[in-house]
Amino acid sequence: MDVLKKVPVREQDPKVRAANFDEVCLGYNMEEAQQEASRCIKCKNARCMTGCPVSINIPGFIKEIQDGNIEAAANIIAESSALPAVCGRVCPQESQCEGVCIRGIKGEPISIGKLERFVADWSRENGFVPKKAEKMNGKKVAVIGSGPAGLTCAGDLAKLGYEVTIFEALHQPGGVLLYGIPEFRLPKDTVVKTEIENVKKLGVKIECNVVIGKSVTIDQLLSEEGFSAVFIGSGAGLPKFMGIPGENANGVFSANEFLTRNNLMKAFRDDHDTPIARGKKVAVVGGGNVAMDAARTALRLGAETYIVYRRSEAELPARVEEVHHAKEEGVIFKLLTNPKEILVDENGWVKGMVCVEMELGEPDASGRRRPVEKAGSEFTIDVDTVIMSLGTSPNPLISSTTEGLEVNKWKCIVADETNGKTTKEGVYAGGDAVTGAATVILAMEAGKAGAKGIHEYLSNK
Repeated sequence: MDVLKKVPVREQDPKVRAANFDEVCLGYNMEEAQQEASRCIKCKNARCMTGCPVSINIPGFIKEIQDGNIEAAANIIAESSALPAVCGRVCPQESQCEGVCIRGIKGEPISIGKLERFVADWSRENGFVPKKAEKMNGKKVAVIGSGPAGLTCAGDLAKLGYEVTIFEALHQPGGVLLYGIPEFRLPKDTVVKTEIENVKKLGVKIECNVVIGKSVTIDQLLSEEGFSAVFIGSGAGLPKFMGIPGENANGVFSANEFLTRNNLMKAFRDDHDTPIARGKKVAVVGGGNVAMDAARTALRLGAETYIVYRRSEAELPARVEEVHHAKEEGVIFKLLTNPKEILVDENGWVKGMVCVEMELGEPDASGRRRPVEKAGSEFTIDVDTVIMSLGTSPNPLISSTTEGLEVNKWKCIVADETNGKTTKEGVYAGGDAVTGAATVILAMEAGKAGAKGIHEYLSNK
């Protein structure tokens, strides 16, 4: 075994998986996990832990895997994370824990994410249950939203003895884990639902079909329902568009709607009657993970699929692994390309998209080189469906119905990132509702910070 190289992880063949919604990555078995764990050099000052937004004791759980003590590894992870099977699959480890791994200086870093997934999958298969609080403290906390921020905050508060109720607007809990990330990256029944059940086993209650700001307000939760504090983890579900001609045509979708129909409402399955656009030629505009998810979903629904992105491959915000998988499956990348107009036929349906070629100029505020239009480079892509994946912002319903809750110019809730404290007493917030669209693990980090802030607030009250 070459200790400088990762133990390869098994995956579905690209030609096979491009036609199904089964999970792409098959994960490690026990032997592979122990081999990969043996590559860890057990650093005294483990940089990987500083690279982990939720500060998991990474060397600790990896040593337990190497020694074959998987339940001990599960207990170590459970101290810091309520969603290990999710994180092991969708976290951008390459820019976090694995990005600072010492082993990676003279070789490939340890596959920390794949090892976390192995432990979490073992836990599910062997009925591992996280430890509940030994006694309750009699205080009630409301959590708005059952995505990664809300679930993490609720789990941490439950472990501290609080009586926690999560209010979810949709008919099923999970937030973006359920509606946003496709089955082939994150299986819903086996992975997401199991992790939610584990949070419930800590004593957390979840009420679905409750739209905060309509069904009940935050002020009512605090003054009439007996809650001592509220955490807002309602995410960012409002899609952005380009504002170009033809964008209101039939056949133009936000990635949010397209993925929600497919992931939450199971449009890809024959035994579900949710309608979804099955275009023959689909352009997905954007370069993030959501764009890759939308493109790979459209491909599986039978389309010739393009990613249209205005910068080069080096600037793609999506994870390298997602880009690699998309290319393997046959997604066509039109880089340094920007849409100018969506062409519409006499019946109001998309019939093509006018684009221009771009070149990279000087860096902009984000540090990435600014794309500049090439004169006289217009061309048309023959497509019948366009999916806009340009990011999302928070829905203003909560902020507009909560007096004293400050938002910024992007309609994001203003909150202290160290403890989630907002401008309204007793109300804390974190995740995409505060930052705008970001990653699952950063939302979890914010959920942990919010739980810490609420605990400090209620302990001193």
